[in-house]
Amino acid sequence: MSEQTDSTVDAEYEHHGGFPVYTPVKAGPNFGRFVEALRRLQDLAVSTHIPDDVVDRAIEQAEALGDLLEPHVVPEGRSPAGFNVDLPGRGSLLMLPWMLEKFDAESVRSRGTFRIYHRGGNSAAHGGTLPLLFDDLFGMVVHAAGHPIARTAYLHVNYRKITPLETELVVEGRVDRVDGRKLFCSAELRDLDGTLLADCEALMVQLRPGQP
Repeated sequence: MSEQTDSTVDAEYEHHGGFPVYTPVKAGPNFGRFVEALRRLQDLAVSTHIPDDVVDRAIEQAEALGDLLEPHVVPEGRSPAGFNVDLPGRGSLLMLPWMLEKFDAESVRSRGTFRIYHRGGNSAAHGGTLPLLFDDLFGMVVHAAGHPIARTAYLHVNYRKITPLETELVVEGRVDRVDGRKLFCSAELRDLDGTLLADCEALMVQLRPGQP
């Protein structure tokens, strides 16, 4: 989201830092189904014990799929992955498959689940997946609040309770204050009963002109 432009954002946004100005690429009608099929494979890859003959067949089919896709590789910013807010995780396999519920200057809120692929142990989300969720959220928070592109300087995550898998959760964050190029942000991850599972504080720093 932080690479996209928006008419409501200050004109400085498009020229800040060394980021190219990307035009969001609209996904085709079946792209969401394609991403979900790959997410299912991710879940199965970490939750199955496959006989050797099935492994060999899976390798052949996976390599064939790679050969099918490779001729269509495009430069950064030319793929629909990561640009489509109407898809879970904006159509990016890296991001958690969550859907935006609120996106404005006050706050950004997203809802979704941690899948089997995100398992750390004992049916809990891996601790490392929570900073990914928060970090991606803060990129959107900065954009929604109308600030130029920023990089993450630090994240501080407090793990309050076990974060369950395959359970609908909500995360919400905002910019708390601004000090020059520094944007101090915070967010909370809760279950649908409002129980706090984790919270995060972050410092996002606006890039200087030409800074990557």
